[in-house]
Amino acid sequence: MPLRKNTTFINAFPLPPLVRNMEEWFVCPECGSDDVEVIKERGRELTLRCNECGNIWHVTLPKLVKVSLVVSKHERSFKTFAELPEGEEIAIGDVVETDDDEVRVTGIELEGEKRVERGRIGEIKTLWGESLTFPKVIGVTVYLSHGETQSYKVKADRNEEFVVGEVLEVGGRTVKIEKIKTETKMLRHGRATADEITRIIGRPIRAKARRQLELYRGYHKERMR
Repeated sequence: MPLRKNTTFINAFPLPPLVRNMEEWFVCPECGSDDVEVIKERGRELTLRCNECGNIWHVTLPKLVKVSLVVSKHERSFKTFAELPEGEEIAIGDVVETDDDEVRVTGIELEGEKRVERGRIGEIKTLWGESLTFPKVIGVTVYLSHGETQSYKVKADRNEEFVVGEVLEVGGRTVKIEKIKTETKMLRHGRATADEITRIIGRPIRAKARRQLELYRGYHKERMR
């Protein structure tokens, strides 16, 4: 099912009620086994059989609707579509699946160019979203002496953690993290995953770096690798 709710990073997606209900349909209602096979399919009507107890039952899958989807991969955007269950509510922060991507919804537009925080499939004209299969790109600001700063863009796995106080190598500099800016707050203590982070702020020090961050070189150069 191509809709997942309010997620933090890939491989940690809790499922929405509709998907949980569908999973229940593929669990035998008699013995609770998930060793189930489809023995007959007619459109959205499925006949299922439990291989444990032999029970046979029927389910009706929801109707899927094609919704226009604009996917951002940092400085580039691409038009595609997602097939989503009609009538299901979707909100900013939810995750939808296309044939080759997983996309977090960042914008929802109804007819008349009306922007909303949530809407129902069938009423939505266009979705905007961020690709979750593309690495997370994080800004890094390094405070130098005499009020000068150096900025970088680095890429990281979305579930990679960063901790205030840890020492990293960025662009040939050894930097101690002083603050981490997420989409909702500024952290002066604690940790966050790359998926949550918009910027890391630190100062150069003389120490051994825990790890080296890879610089982001732009969409085209990353695609050529």
